Amino acid sequence: MNAKKILLLVVLADFLAVSIWGMEKVGYVGLFTTLLASPAAIVGSVDLVIALSLIAVWMVRDARAQGISALPFLALTVLFGSVGPVLYLIRRPEPASAESRMRLAAQPS
Repeated sequence: MNAKKILLLVVLADFLAVSIWGMEKVGYVGLFTTLLASPAAIVGSVDLVIALSLIAVWMVRDARAQGISALPFLALTVLFGSVGPVLYLIRRPEPASAESRMRLAAQPS
């Protein structure tokens, strides 16, 4: 496992810890009602929806290129926000480096 995936696992664990803490304080539904409690919270919520929607579009396109389904990650994104994209990035195979692509191209068929 490379450093990037380890960092993503740390981010995921931290986000899940904060999410669990928030749900313990106000409940799952309470998280959403609080997101609509003030104009500032609504602006932040709309911004989050826009950002996650853009990430979801990227995930679908990238998953098609990788030959995998984005559906489980999209469902997690709708239910738990950033959990879906972070898990997708952890699960996503590393793209081949330019050096390894050149080695593969140079090998006789």
